[in-house]
Amino acid sequence: MATPTVLQEIVDVKRQEVAAGRQRFPLKEMEQRAGQRRGDLPYRGFEQALRRQVQAARAGAAMPAVIAEIKKASPSKGVIRPDFDPAAIARSYQAGGATCLSVLTDSRFFQGDNDYLRQARLECDLPVLRKDFTVDEWQVLEAAAIGADCILLIAAALDDGDMMRLEARALDLGLDVLVEVHDADELQRALRLRTRLLGINNRNLHDFAVDLQATLSLLSEVPEDRLLVTESGILSAADVALMRQHGVHAFLIGEAFMRAADPGEALRSLMSGG
Repeated sequence: MATPTVLQEIVDVKRQEVAAGRQRFPLKEMEQRAGQRRGDLPYRGFEQALRRQVQAARAGAAMPAVIAEIKKASPSKGVIRPDFDPAAIARSYQAGGATCLSVLTDSRFFQGDNDYLRQARLECDLPVLRKDFTVDEWQVLEAAAIGADCILLIAAALDDGDMMRLEARALDLGLDVLVEVHDADELQRALRLRTRLLGINNRNLHDFAVDLQATLSLLSEVPEDRLLVTESGILSAADVALMRQHGVHAFLIGEAFMRAADPGEALRSLMSGG
């Protein structure tokens, strides 16, 4: 499995961070924290919310399902939103009709933080995806403990055995799993997992170039039981219309909203055709 250079750097740093985290909070302690979460922060049903919205969108009764992303910065663009208030953004997204949230928690490369997820979740009723680079079961437990409803597994960063182990751990905890792919080989690997949530990232992890054909070229290989989410590069009403014409009704969008004064209004405008 060839891992893109930038992604490999991120994964290497992430493994160092996990090792340090295990020193502060051993696995048994993190398991306890994850277990306590069920009573304090009931799971909100990430996949269920997406499926409900997609069904309504297909029937023409609602706008598409949107996983609206809360992201301060990225390795390729630097700081995207200097005036960054996760709680206010979450409120705005819910008012704008978002189905779910995605919150970046990676600190080194995206200037994220676990507290951003906690703050966002407290301010809305939406299910929340922890957007990070999950490479170890300790992170799965951590995601549950901080209030995530879903985790991301990136096929390019994991071998088959790791993906299956991390998925099993997540599902046992009650977390949903969104598996992300970039090409046909990764798609076939992802289809061996139990999760029915499949993301296709239109961003090339080698050079960060974006091409919506990444999603369109794989559509014929996606089984009907998968809920497909197109990720990255959705910037205009025409992009949304293109995807919907091809039967894609779930979107993960961040940058287009993060640069707007009112992210939720930008979401509503984009999904209603401008």
